[in-house]
Order: sequence, then structure tokens, then C-alpha cells
Amino acid sequence: MHLADKKCVPCEGGTPPLESKVIAQLTTELGGSWQVVDGKKIQKQFEFRDFISAMAFVDKVADVAESEGHHPDIHIFYSKVLIELSTHAIGGLSENDFIVAARIDRMR
Repeated sequence: MHLADKKCVPCEGGTPPLESKVIAQLTTELGGSWQVVDGKKIQKQFEFRDFISAMAFVDKVADVAESEGHHPDIHIFYSKVLIELSTHAIGGLSENDFIVAARIDRMR
């Protein structure tokens, strides 16, 4: 099953973060467009023609995040949007981060 077709499941503290081998595999499934940062988060920058287009994208990301109950950090720089995903409850990456990343990629 493709990552974008999966649903996020709640994570609780005490659940271990993903190991580097699994992170590498899931990053490959995303097509390599997301960067792994310190093994604890993934990020991707999106570029748009203007601020309004960037904000429309952020609104769509918010809808995806809310539907999955898994929320990214979003940084807006006029026509650029940087999305960062990590699972704060476990202090690292979970499959949920990759699911939301895949869903974000699918909506573009």
C-alpha cells in the first residue's frame, strides 16, 4: 500500500522512533524529495509564484494535517513554504510523518 493511502495512528510516549534503515526506506518511497534532518525530522521546501499561492497551499496542508491528527511545522517565506514533520511525542520520526508527507506530495 502506498504511504499516501495509509492513515495515521496515534503515537504515545514510550514508542521508539524509527530506526535509520526504516527511515531510509520510507524516504525512498517518498521519491527522495524530502530531506532527513538529524534522523529526527523530514523537511521539504515548496516554491510558488506568489504569497497568495503559498498561503492556499498552507491551507490545504492544514486540512490534511487536521484530517490525520498529525501536524507539521510550517514556515512561510513569501512564496516559499518549508514543511517539517516529526513526531514530538516520541522525539523522532514515525510512519505518520511519512504518511502526511506523501499526502502533501499527492495534493500538489
